Amino acid sequence: MSTTQAPPPRQIVVVGNGMVGARFAEEVARLDPTGERVHVTVVGEEDQAAYNRVLLSGVVAGSYTPDQIRLPVPDTPGVTVRTGVAATALDPERRRLTLDDGTHLSYDELVLATGARAAFPPITGVAAPDGSPGEGVTALRDLADCQRVLSLARPGAPVVVLGGGVLGLEAARGLVGRGMRVSVVESSPWIMRRQIDKPAARILADQYAALGVTVHSWRVASRWVPGTGLELDDGRVLPGDALVVTAGVRGNIELAKDAGIEVEHGVLVDDTLTTSDARVHAIGDCAQHPGGGAGLVQPGWEQASVLAQRLTGTAPQAAYTGSSPLTRLKAEGIELTAFGRVHDEEDTEDLETVTISDPHGGRYAKLVVSAERVVGAVLLGFPEAAATLSQLFDTGAPVPADRLALVQGLPTAAPETESAPDQQTLVCRCNAVTRESIEQAWLDGARTREAIADTTRATTGCGGCVRDVNALLSGLNDTDPAKVG
Repeated sequence: MSTTQAPPPRQIVVVGNGMVGARFAEEVARLDPTGERVHVTVVGEEDQAAYNRVLLSGVVAGSYTPDQIRLPVPDTPGVTVRTGVAATALDPERRRLTLDDGTHLSYDELVLATGARAAFPPITGVAAPDGSPGEGVTALRDLADCQRVLSLARPGAPVVVLGGGVLGLEAARGLVGRGMRVSVVESSPWIMRRQIDKPAARILADQYAALGVTVHSWRVASRWVPGTGLELDDGRVLPGDALVVTAGVRGNIELAKDAGIEVEHGVLVDDTLTTSDARVHAIGDCAQHPGGGAGLVQPGWEQASVLAQRLTGTAPQAAYTGSSPLTRLKAEGIELTAFGRVHDEEDTEDLETVTISDPHGGRYAKLVVSAERVVGAVLLGFPEAAATLSQLFDTGAPVPADRLALVQGLPTAAPETESAPDQQTLVCRCNAVTRESIEQAWLDGARTREAIADTTRATTGCGGCVRDVNALLSGLNDTDPAKVG
């Protein structure tokens, strides 16, 4: 009598042990905990476990220690993680990956999660001929960069941040919190040009000025002089012992390009996250999908989840069709949320806009509605409204009639046609955690934010939902568990 032996698990190799590569391995471990279907081998160039890069500005600020931003390592026979080793060549025909230690990995499916690196602009003194940072210059892409930032400048010393986007502003807030004198230089007409409108940027710049950060918008840097500072196009020199560059990133696409896989500014993928080679996939910052998503943690984690479902066979039809990004500025003392259509130069014929501007109070709100649905918002200093409007944006639920009260975060009457259940509203967008999931975790005994994070992953992404989770827990902890359903 013969027995049929189960086939060996399919071999998946993941190149990159960053946030997205690590999340893919974690998702596979959740879907295939015994490793019967697939075995995942993750290779990472950094000689340490994966960590949450979104919170690096918090490490600079001292809000987090490196250990506090570590990501979980799957404890399962189906996942192997190799750190301190880099991929040097990919052979799609032989399905083989070459590593810098001389070893090779064969695969059935390969996942590129190589991320992106800092882009150093062509400014004299900013980068060395080999592309590495110049003297006194650093990016803010990994833990080594955090240590470099803190070693280059001491409390009381001047620091210049080149780039007034989200990362640059978060870094500036962290540095001024460490007692440094900070200047921010942004070449666009205003800071956070992609996410917010000009009136909001003016008020935000004033808030930063009150904290001790000087913002120089619509200015171009001409050269960096180590030990002196950054010279601008108008001849001024901003003093600086260190220059922190947050002026964009470039996807790490060289491995794919050298292997003959189609690339543009990223590795081209379709809704199945497959490249021009059917056995090679790409997710995260290195991937270029028609629906966007590069540069943000939420889309990268969505892609990791979709691909894990496909490659484990638990949901072969799963697809990634794009994302609706939401930005939260993680800067102590500043509450800023922005999403969707917010710029006036866009076609506004079908749009209805409500704006509140309070420069003296450091507050600004802009709500954009189309066909009774929220399509965009900028909310500076209106955290209660931010929570409500982001949920309306996510669910597509009709907007209450009293728009002004809605923007102010005041109670409003729900439209009669509203049908989206409150329990399914997202609390943590990064990890797609609903209110219902958090309440269920609370009923199961998770009574602190840390316990909720361990159980549901809420607050472990960008950290922007910490306030909402704490508020929800505060209400639940004052409730009889038997009455919560």
